[in-house]
Amino acid sequence: MRATRRQPIPAEIWVLVAAALLIALGYGLVAPILPQFAQSFDVGVMAASAIVSIFAFVRLVFAPAGGALVSKFGERRIYLIGLSIVALSSALSGLADSYWMLLVFRGLGGVGSVMFTVSSMGLLVRLSPPAQRGHTSSLYGTAFLLGNILGPILGSALSGLGQRMPFFLYAGAVAIAVLVVMIFLRGGAGGRPAPGVVQERMTLQEALGLPYYRALLVTGFAHGWSNFGVRIALLPLMAAAVPAIGSAAAGIALTLFALGNAVTQQATGRLIDRRGRRPFLVLGLVISAAATLPFGWLDTLPWFLGLSVVAGAGAAFIAPASQALLADLIGSNRNGGQALSTYSMATDLGSIAGTLLAGAIADMVGFGWAFAVTGIIMAIAAVPWFMVKRRLA
Repeated sequence: MRATRRQPIPAEIWVLVAAALLIALGYGLVAPILPQFAQSFDVGVMAASAIVSIFAFVRLVFAPAGGALVSKFGERRIYLIGLSIVALSSALSGLADSYWMLLVFRGLGGVGSVMFTVSSMGLLVRLSPPAQRGHTSSLYGTAFLLGNILGPILGSALSGLGQRMPFFLYAGAVAIAVLVVMIFLRGGAGGRPAPGVVQERMTLQEALGLPYYRALLVTGFAHGWSNFGVRIALLPLMAAAVPAIGSAAAGIALTLFALGNAVTQQATGRLIDRRGRRPFLVLGLVISAAATLPFGWLDTLPWFLGLSVVAGAGAAFIAPASQALLADLIGSNRNGGQALSTYSMATDLGSIAGTLLAGAIADMVGFGWAFAVTGIIMAIAAVPWFMVKRRLA
């Protein structure tokens, strides 16, 4: 879809962007230490990876209910409830005194996460000007990335306070985001449907009938496997296991991944609006595959950090193009809860499969093969895009 005329970004989008920054800032504090915190309860690599995958598993199971709640109560209300649950889950995780307590509390966070994720995607679809969907998606994504950049840095500065403190800081950051949305995102699109008003919906059957949507599901699965699963779960464990890298480098590598993503997204959003979604989805998947395939074997600090930057740049093409294409398929005036929640499920399924299967591979034959399989998955996900029409009708 080509941009024909630039429209101003709605104020509501900036509210979502500000909230995303606060949420990601807290998450950035937790991500580098989460697998290591799990291992402090004397568990192995696969069990530590399961702390990441339980979050995605609960998101996967609860996603259909999340989409139904959005349809019934509106995006804004479910967004606020979801964020509140995430804040509570994070605080309880910081208080956990056993592996199983941590597993349960992280699972609770998955319920809140899918609620605010699906509702925020719905709000972006409704509020983004059609000619700037790529741009608004990149703004939203960049806010998350800036939080992921600053969060680990802040976490490193506060490392002397122990592994539990980041969970409490995460809870506080999400609570502030709740206040921001409550104060500044009132009325307008995303509210509870008025009695007697029936909004046109995109059914899941209709969405699955579209080749573009089916290709998006494959991309979401691969993106979840690599960037929401393996990178978060295994990268810190690999850093801690390889003396030439060291556990302290995990936060730096995740920060560099986010930095490469954020810098690249400054250009990708507008390019996606001008040149279409498909070419940049393919490019992002290919770059991500190339950066991930050798990652576990090139186990020196320069390669560890450099490939993290390249992988971040590849992911910068995938996320905004996927979000913009979803908005194109659904349209601003339809409820696409089922299509959005199913896409979210595909991403979460990839995250679960990635953390568990790649974790098992790492336990059996090492991190090299775990990351190589992940790179192959990313490359395979590019194939369906060569089977759809060049441009969306």
